[in-house]
Amino acid sequence: MEQKSTMQSEFKNKYEAVNPLIVFPIVALSLLMITVDSTIVATALHALQIDLQTSVSWAGWTLTVYSFGFVVMLPLSAKLSTQFGHRRIFLSSIATFTIASLLCGLSTNIYTLIAMRALQAIGGAGITPSATGIIVNHFHHSRDKFLGLFGSMFATGSMIGPIFGGLFVTYSTWHWIFFINIPIGIAVFLLAMRFIPNAPASDQAREKLDILGMLYLAVGIITAMYAVTYLGEGTTDINTPFFITLIVASAASFVLFFRHIKRIKFPFIQPRFIYGKGFGAVNLVNFIQAGITIGGLSLIPLYAVSRYGISELHSSTLLVGEGLASVVMSVIMSIYLRRTGYRLPIYVGSIVLVVAFALLSFSPLFGITSYVWVFTTVLLIGFSLGLMSPASRNAGIQLAPEESANIAAIRSLGLQMGQIVSIAGATSIIAAANNPSKAHGFVYLGLAAIILAAIAVIPRVPESRGKW
Repeated sequence: MEQKSTMQSEFKNKYEAVNPLIVFPIVALSLLMITVDSTIVATALHALQIDLQTSVSWAGWTLTVYSFGFVVMLPLSAKLSTQFGHRRIFLSSIATFTIASLLCGLSTNIYTLIAMRALQAIGGAGITPSATGIIVNHFHHSRDKFLGLFGSMFATGSMIGPIFGGLFVTYSTWHWIFFINIPIGIAVFLLAMRFIPNAPASDQAREKLDILGMLYLAVGIITAMYAVTYLGEGTTDINTPFFITLIVASAASFVLFFRHIKRIKFPFIQPRFIYGKGFGAVNLVNFIQAGITIGGLSLIPLYAVSRYGISELHSSTLLVGEGLASVVMSVIMSIYLRRTGYRLPIYVGSIVLVVAFALLSFSPLFGITSYVWVFTTVLLIGFSLGLMSPASRNAGIQLAPEESANIAAIRSLGLQMGQIVSIAGATSIIAAANNPSKAHGFVYLGLAAIILAAIAVIPRVPESRGKW
């Protein structure tokens, strides 16, 4: 224990302390920008399709390629951030994202737009791990509070993204969903140059990048995601040669990846960060209690329209309530996390999630209107996510603060994969059902069962209270 305390003190002394009240808004605004961008485009798909004279499928690729890019680039971005310094990668990522946003807005055909969205993903994927590293390295004793607040930006961005998207499409043009990033990106870049100090790069900077490991992981993730998406169309026979090929290619790539990172001296993702003691439990919690939950949450507006006949306008407001609840709870937990520890919030949040999804699968009770019934369950889900997010985020980073960028990347990777699996699986079930709205209700009951089963993993989540 004394050795661990000494190592943590040495780690803190390596980095210059900063004023969190100045630096935090800079990194928080960067995360808000990329989070808004991941949701704002969805509201403009119809406008994109008409203006660029393309199909719905090709318009949908503006969302898919962004997600693919994030999943593939996150581990690489984390490695580069650790090797060459968080500030350097943060600045280059902001610049890349901002330039790509300009080029997206100037695109005149769907193919150029898709390519520029991929470039956006490359820039965006570098922001989360590098910003997390800046907070961990420079905020010292206050890092736990600000990491919790940092995580609340995801909920905030997801909440306001569709609102801004709708306003731009209705009163201006879809081009502005990308142009809005330019002044924000320039401001963040200039402020970061001024207020975020340089930090020593890791000795790992002298290492060669693990290109083969990156390739194995990229192929494994992309083929798996495409297989799930392909199945999620609801008309796919799992016995088709194409689907089988995707599954075999994905499985083989993951086997080769895990064998590879065990054998080489400097893999770009260390095995212990994936399934090592403490890390495996935290990653599974992120995948199920956060990623799968968020995926199920994103389908609630569709559920409200199809099952209860709630208007699209009113159904879109449901997620605003979830975002507010999540942000409020994230702020509260960021303040009290040192008293509660990590496991208690995850336990309570998981139980509330189980109750919320179970209630969502049933018709309204006690004379409550359908809108109030769904809105209440969504508030409970937002409450749960806000309760658990600061705990799970800090639990992983506490194990190895010097590797915060890698840990943040793996966390984001788990969230992305959980969402994709949840959405694709749910839509495949709904599409194949004779009664889609009823099947949708059973999907939420299934999510409740999965989250309930995952509670067994929580005792393996590392615990910590008091001063860190």
